[in-house]
Amino acid sequence: MGILDGIVEWIAEQVMHGLDLVSTSVLGALGCDMSVFLRYFPAAGTLYEVFVALSIGIILLNWVWQLFKNYGLGAGIEAEDPVKLSVRSVLFILLAYFSDDIIGTVLKIGGTPYDWILTSAIPALDFASFNSVILAVVGVCANGAVALISLILVLILAWNYIKLLFEAAERYVLLGVLVYTAPVAFSMGASQSTSNIFKSWCRMFGGQVFLLIMNAWCLRLFTSMVGAFLANPLSL
Repeated sequence: MGILDGIVEWIAEQVMHGLDLVSTSVLGALGCDMSVFLRYFPAAGTLYEVFVALSIGIILLNWVWQLFKNYGLGAGIEAEDPVKLSVRSVLFILLAYFSDDIIGTVLKIGGTPYDWILTSAIPALDFASFNSVILAVVGVCANGAVALISLILVLILAWNYIKLLFEAAERYVLLGVLVYTAPVAFSMGASQSTSNIFKSWCRMFGGQVFLLIMNAWCLRLFTSMVGAFLANPLSL
């Protein structure tokens, strides 16, 4: 049974070392700072200016079209009030033009609690040591084939943690897409008929920032659990 124990322990250790590598790589790409997103998707910064120009063009086109529809009011055609339409159009042209600064401010506000969570003092995460502690605890109870149970537990733990990491990375990429297409979303708010699209984008953007923060919170909870287990395994 000693050979089986050695094989199982080696496999589990390699799995946990790989999990350490994935954890370090993914966590480095998370946050409300879009610099990492631009490093991997540099075209997003260049195409952002295209979206700004496109959004202003959409607003101006809608402005002219809605004003033109006012000539058909006598024929029963619905149209927006010219004064309100003009005010909304000018306002959202400014919002689209300065969307970079607006979104940057929102990301800075959302990034503050995110940084607080990531920089909070908790025990360091070392999956390899965590695996050794599991094997030691299981070994107190029995030996031999019971080590397979430890390996299964380690694999389940690793798989769920990897899923959580990649979910957080996916939310970061989606947040980057929302950030660099923001001008087009602002252009949808210039008309009453498309204002629901702008409101939906705002809810989605705010929700992604919040979920990214909650992902970091969950990861830190897991890290603190592992650290506490390493510090005093027999008390858990």
